[in-house]
Amino acid sequence: MSDAKEPTAETLDASRAPLLDHLIELRKRLLWSAVAMVISFGVAFAFVDQIFTVLVQPLLEAGHDRMIFTGVMEAFFTRVKLAFFAAIMISFPVLAAQIWLFIAPGLYKQEKRAFLPFLLATPVLFALGACLAYFFAIPVALHFLLSFEGDLGGVMQEALPAVGNYLDFITKFLFGFGVSFLLPVLLMLIERAGLVRLEQLQKGRRYAIVAAFIVAAVLTPPDVISQLLLAVPLVFLYEIALIGIRITRRRRAKRVADAA
Repeated sequence: MSDAKEPTAETLDASRAPLLDHLIELRKRLLWSAVAMVISFGVAFAFVDQIFTVLVQPLLEAGHDRMIFTGVMEAFFTRVKLAFFAAIMISFPVLAAQIWLFIAPGLYKQEKRAFLPFLLATPVLFALGACLAYFFAIPVALHFLLSFEGDLGGVMQEALPAVGNYLDFITKFLFGFGVSFLLPVLLMLIERAGLVRLEQLQKGRRYAIVAAFIVAAVLTPPDVISQLLLAVPLVFLYEIALIGIRITRRRRAKRVADAA
């Protein structure tokens, strides 16, 4: 027979109190995140035409100066979607700060020092990925995809991109490249948490290459050029993550040796 005592009312109340505190704190962080999103959406919607002007520059450089919309509400909802996409980008630092403020009290001092650089690197890497997409990948993909215009035996084939279709195309590139550039941070975090070892990541290179092409197929338009433009940087970022893990492991080993 077990000698374990049944929980009393006092112990149940004591266990409920921390949970209630966590829920109150979570509600507070979600509220601040929602406020940041609403304000960012209002600002983005006020300047949505200027934002769209920036996004259509690759199309202009590809030799197209016209877009169409085939539905009565398409142009309006395209601007709403664009404002929401821009609001996520604008409010991301606030969202990341709220995540940090929620989890930081539960971390030890050394854990905070280890996690904070990854959190700070996240918006920088996302911006680098989006810039690579905007200045290189999107122009290359547009030149390739729009090169099919021309004479088809007496019938002219002309590209007339719709505003909604073009927005989906360019946001897929920006978001796909931005998220993909977070791969080194993700791999270094899961290695630091002990979920995977460097040796396992090195042996899994071939699987990582296959996964890179699968991710590229999901996050980019369904053409080979677009997928290659994302898959190749993903493989490169995987190797960068392995180098970063080696460096951090050596530093940890040196700190342990110095402490000993």
